[in-house]
Amino acid sequence: MIKILVLHGPNLNMLGVREREYYGTESLQDINARLTEMAGAEGAALEARQSNNEGDLVSWIQEARNRFDAIVINPAAYTHTSIALRDAVLSAGVPTVEVHLSNPHQREGFRRRSYLAGAAIGQISGFGALSYHLGVRAALEHLKQAGAART
Repeated sequence: MIKILVLHGPNLNMLGVREREYYGTESLQDINARLTEMAGAEGAALEARQSNNEGDLVSWIQEARNRFDAIVINPAAYTHTSIALRDAVLSAGVPTVEVHLSNPHQREGFRRRSYLAGAAIGQISGFGALSYHLGVRAALEHLKQAGAART
């Protein structure tokens, strides 16, 4: 069974409350429930975690190496600051999809740089909670294609 780890960065535990014009009204619990349901329908298992601490995210990425087939991550503000997350993704070697609820290119200039983008297999942004769903689907499709390439 394919296993996907979904990681949510800082302040995403406040979804549904904070800056609704950018992040929508859906709570993180609602997003996780829908992702888990979608993954199950595809025959995959999904585990979701959130932390406001960069070190937790780095540790979870490293631990994913032997436990998960793909990672879908919204690094939130760490997108623009964390070389540590980038290095963790590169060293773990787990296919990773970067997602964002809002479109960073339509916001402040400092949000346009992602340290993680070059280490990820792809990036999806600007579609609200749908960005996560598209990210999980992209990870599943990537894994299917990679499996087909091995046979």
